[in-house]
Amino acid sequence: MAAKRIVFITGANTGLGYEAVKALYNSPNAYEILLGSRSVDKGETAISTLKKETAQSASSLSTVQVDIESDDSITKAFDAIAAKHGKLDVLINNAGANFERDIQDGKFSLREGWMKSWNVNVAGTNVLTSTFVPLLLKSQDPYLLFITSGTSSMGEAQRFDADIFRRLNQSPAAGWPKAKEPNPTMSYRSTKAGLNMMMTQWERVLKEDGVKVWAISPGFLATGLAGIGAEKLKQIGAQDPAIGGQFIRDVVEGKREADRGKAIRSDMIQPW
Repeated sequence: MAAKRIVFITGANTGLGYEAVKALYNSPNAYEILLGSRSVDKGETAISTLKKETAQSASSLSTVQVDIESDDSITKAFDAIAAKHGKLDVLINNAGANFERDIQDGKFSLREGWMKSWNVNVAGTNVLTSTFVPLLLKSQDPYLLFITSGTSSMGEAQRFDADIFRRLNQSPAAGWPKAKEPNPTMSYRSTKAGLNMMMTQWERVLKEDGVKVWAISPGFLATGLAGIGAEKLKQIGAQDPAIGGQFIRDVVEGKREADRGKAIRSDMIQPW
């Protein structure tokens, strides 16, 4: 019997991360799924919910406490996984955040909000990846995934030929200050574009080590990421997050091998 592949997913107790856990847990393939969560209690609640929804699975689930804004937390997560498993086959950098509404509402200053966005979506992700590389290199077939966004494409930043592009790329009326946007994305899109470049650099750095690297662009999903609410997002075309979870599983199970080093959508390579 083949050993279970060990998969660590950050930000996995909710949203797209949870759907990725669920998709892998429902796979006929066997995984040791390490559900990364800032809160152990929330991680355990997610596992309990998933087990109630799934009659049986070839896979195992456990929670790993990790906050990617904390180097100490990242180091402790590494130590725990190294001590228990000794290697990592798949690292899915899913943890991310959108602080646009917090900036609009005055919770953060413009500088605070932008710095926090870069810290979570890029710097923290980079620190965690760098920390876990030694465990990936102990795998016979290591995978490294970064969750990007369809809004990160600079090649599509001036498209207006579909409703989604018109919503994202339309210019506000003249004058200053500008009115609050219903779905502000400036800092979020910028950080995810930065994440894409970071992915290409990890692909370059780890190419000769045999690590397979992708940026996963899961599509417009009805998650809680932007603070808008799932139902309102569905009204403007957002899809079930389970679709994104299945896409991640497809990549983990080898269905996009030819597209390594790219930002990929379920049906295409995303333009840079």
